[in-house]
Amino acid sequence: MTEIYYIEDDENIAGMVKEYLVKKGYSVSVFRTLQEGKRGFMRQVPELALVDWNLPDGKGNDLLRWIRSRWVEVPVIFLTVRNDTCDIVAGFEEGADDYVVKPFELEVLYSRVRALLRRTREVSGRYLSCGSISLDKKAMAVFYQGEEISVSQAEYQILLLLMTNKGKTVTRESLLLQVWDKNGNYVNDNTLTVAIKRLREKLHQPSCLKTIRSFGYRMEEDAWIQE
Repeated sequence: MTEIYYIEDDENIAGMVKEYLVKKGYSVSVFRTLQEGKRGFMRQVPELALVDWNLPDGKGNDLLRWIRSRWVEVPVIFLTVRNDTCDIVAGFEEGADDYVVKPFELEVLYSRVRALLRRTREVSGRYLSCGSISLDKKAMAVFYQGEEISVSQAEYQILLLLMTNKGKTVTRESLLLQVWDKNGNYVNDNTLTVAIKRLREKLHQPSCLKTIRSFGYRMEEDAWIQE
């Protein structure tokens, strides 16, 4: 099911939009603040985001810049009462894909959502994230706080396996099998230890990469979000 995030502090508007889009077959998660929206993105990248401009803890354009620094192709629609030409232009310059002024017809919003999704299919499946780390499967690239990090093929495969199984412990045996043995490269257990050490160094010792003693490793979200 297509996942849509709606960052909106007005419960009535958020509830109305969510109810309508759910009836149309979408999964909709509502976040009331900028920080809640960030936490949602860190857990799972949606296929589309609807963003209000005025939020209790910041501006929607700040959130949009944050999204664009990490996930360039995620479609974003501004839903806002700000209808001045300068605001609309600023919204597009910040990276918005569309701009809808309140009040709006739900049918019109739905048509714009459908149009954007037709052009940007499978965006959410392309990106994996955990804390300040994100991974672009299509580009086979790893990022820390939006900046690309150079990793080896083995390091990329390790991170891909861990992030694909986020929240689950991946055993050392499984990592060795999937990253090396499956390709016919027989190595000893110390090779994995060295690879994990180098990966941690490149990613600035991320706290979301946990060592599960005597078992393996697990990617796990932290309670805080990197600004």
